[in-house]
Amino acid sequence: MDKKELAGFLRRRRELLRPADVGIPEGARRRTPGLRRHEVAQLAGMSPDYYIRIEQARGPQPSPQMLTALARALRLGTDERDHLFHLAGHHAPPVFAADDHVSPGLLRLLDALTELPAQVVSDLGEILVQNRMAVALLGEQTAHTGLARSFTYRWFTEPATRSLYPREDHAHQSEVQVADLRAAVALRPRDPEAAKLVGTLRAASAEFEDLWERHDVAVRRSDRKRIVHPAVGVVHIDCDVLATVRQDQKLLVFTPRPGSDAVGQLELLRVIGRQNLTAQDPLPDSLPDRLT
Repeated sequence: MDKKELAGFLRRRRELLRPADVGIPEGARRRTPGLRRHEVAQLAGMSPDYYIRIEQARGPQPSPQMLTALARALRLGTDERDHLFHLAGHHAPPVFAADDHVSPGLLRLLDALTELPAQVVSDLGEILVQNRMAVALLGEQTAHTGLARSFTYRWFTEPATRSLYPREDHAHQSEVQVADLRAAVALRPRDPEAAKLVGTLRAASAEFEDLWERHDVAVRRSDRKRIVHPAVGVVHIDCDVLATVRQDQKLLVFTPRPGSDAVGQLELLRVIGRQNLTAQDPLPDSLPDRLT
């Protein structure tokens, strides 16, 4: 780990980013260009003190997960992401394998969707990043670790996950999850991560095993969902899926049909979300519209 070079690289990348690049309002009190340290920490989901110590070359070695979060927060391209890993003393993720790095362009697109719930999901169902409307509608989905990072894994192993949908929709959601996963696994031949996910699910869930044995396959491109929300009730909403060229990541955008009850329900969620954030953060005008 080259602490000095790592600190310099992070500082320079932070200074080159404009607040608007990551969906943060400029604010009248901003005196210097670039992002503030606490803003980078918030975008990366880490404590400000932890990030400051790294940028001051006096922190511990960041984990690969932390580096991935920093790469997203600082909008690093693949080469810059790999450089960040090398400076921190880690091997960069192999270029031929799917990984958690979300491209700057995809993050900019996510940031632009301030009025609609949206999130980036891996081909194995791992929710990599959500905007605030997605968190307001679906709850925080990015803090899980291990196999539980996959929504598909949690769907078949954690009953509480199913409370997101009405009970009568559970069978359909199970079929969709398995058919989409089978399509993804076919694009990851001999991939240990995919094999472990499927093997564990087959052993843990009889429902998954039965559906897997049907060999149904379908790439999910759109869906009509009913989301159960504790504050606004059942939200009827369309989900459109935009896949990357490699098909290892997807942008999910949730849109209400014009004139439907969901239009008002999402507007209420925007208000509720602002109230919650204002109560928790002393500087709400500096907060981004995206959570990682």
